[in-house]
Parts: sequence; C-alpha cells; structure tokens
Amino acid sequence: MSLAPYVQIVARGQGRARPMTLNEARAAMTLMLSGDAEPEAVGALLMVLRLRGEVPAEIAGFTAALRDHVHGTVPAADLDWPVYAAGRTRGVPLFLLSARLVAQAGYKVSMHGWNAPAALRDHLHLAGPSITYSPLEDIAPAAFRLLKLRDTFGLRSCINTVLRMWNPSGAAATVQGVFHPSYRSLQAEAAHLLGQTDLTIIKGGGGEFERHPSKGVTLFGLRGGDHIAEAAPALLPVIRRLHEADDALDLGQIWQGHRTDSFETATVTGTAALALWTLRAAPTLPDAQTMADDLWNRRHQTEGLSA
Repeated sequence: MSLAPYVQIVARGQGRARPMTLNEARAAMTLMLSGDAEPEAVGALLMVLRLRGEVPAEIAGFTAALRDHVHGTVPAADLDWPVYAAGRTRGVPLFLLSARLVAQAGYKVSMHGWNAPAALRDHLHLAGPSITYSPLEDIAPAAFRLLKLRDTFGLRSCINTVLRMWNPSGAAATVQGVFHPSYRSLQAEAAHLLGQTDLTIIKGGGGEFERHPSKGVTLFGLRGGDHIAEAAPALLPVIRRLHEADDALDLGQIWQGHRTDSFETATVTGTAALALWTLRAAPTLPDAQTMADDLWNRRHQTEGLSA
C-alpha cells in the first residue's frame, strides 16, 4: 500500500487539507515502520506535519502504531521514563539518581532513549536492577531510522514527540520532559486519546524530566484520566543554573555522600517527588516531597550504589 493517500489528506491545499484521524495516522505510521513506504512520501508527510503543527489525534495514532510494532520487546514496568533529549542535557543526569529513589521505593522504572549523554551511559550501572535503559536503536530500529531523518531534513519531526509518548513497557504511569512548553498540553491530550490515566509532563532541564529546584513548575498531564495543570512552587530560594557545562559531577560520589550540595540534592529529590506523585505513591505533592526526602536520607540503608 502507498503512503500517498495520507500525504494527500494533510497536503491537499488550503481549505481542502485536514488532519488525519487517529486511525488514519495509525495506518500511516504502520506503513512507515514496515519499511515499504516510499522515502519521498515519508519525508513529505513528516515535513507537512512539521510545517502545519502537531495535533493530538495524529500523535496518538502514530504512537499506537509504534506500540503495536514493538509489543513485548521491553520488560513490564511501573513507571515509563523516556530519555530523548539527544544529548542536550547539560551536565550529568541527576535524574538518574531520582529514578534510583523511585526504585528504592519498590517501583520498576523503564527508561528508553537514544544518543544518551555519556554521563548517563557511564552511570547506568549505578541505577540498580529495578531500572532498565533500552536504546531505541536496539528495540525499534525502524523508529530509529525515522528519527534519524532529522539529519536529512535538518529539522525535528513529530517522531520526537511520538517516542516520548511511546511507553514500550506498558507502564501504568509515565513521566515526560519537554523543551518547548507548548508540547505539554499536546502530549497530555494525545495520552488521553490512548486511554492513559496517570502522566506528568514538565518543561525540564535540557528537555528531560528533571526539575529545576529554584523555579516553580507547572505540571501538565493526567490524574485518573482527568487533565491537570497544577503549579508547584520552587523548592529553594537561590538563583542558579540547573547545570554548569564545565562542572564534572560524579553521581556515585553524590549518592555516597562524598559530595554534598543542597541544590543538587533538591534536584534529585524534587524530580523523584514528581515521579512518586505520578505513581500515586503519595496523595499530594508535599507528601511526595516528604517521601522523596526520606528515601534520600535512608538511601544507605538499602543496597548502596558503588562510586
């Protein structure tokens, strides 16, 4: 089957073009993932959507097709944590220690991404058995090829959004970081169409799910299937960059307590609190923060991370 009918739907011209329905987008993405679609048509479709702007039904349809394509390739987890900032995260990934706190609370965390910062790859062994990281190129080569078309286009495509939405482990809860604030409501609406119930999206450090403790944050997403937009105040009164590019932190040293910094600790516990709240491990954000702080203070009572 040709991809041309789907290109025609979105590119007919002013007054005649329209967004694809969820089912149409699902069929189009299925064809693109199969490798049978004409390369020119794939590029045309993705760039028309780029120019026009992303809509929830199309993102939901593309995501549903990707889930069908790779069903069962990633172990089941409680929390889905995409890592798709493509190396833009500044400094070391403190959010990895946040995920470790979530795992310490008894939850399985599934991370997936591509082009992970070297610090993330180098520190994955610290995360413990309850956290997995699945490289996109290994678990979904067809999706990886679509993503890498950015090198050809010189532009981001909606595939970036779809991968954040993907949730290959089928987790009941998911957290997502975005670089551009407008995507927060888009991804929440797409998730709602897919029947997801618990999701938290923030404008995070470098586009990752990592909270800046000196800034207030608005939490978009879903709670029990209902849309949320909840404000959380800053955790610290200081003014400071989330990461300094020349500050070579060692996550093992931070975890072991050989390096102590209130800002770094607040980044770790604040991010973990948002994840725990998403998992409904605590009923309110303040309760989740208290839980994260306690997990941090008791982290050496469990199996420690080697430095």
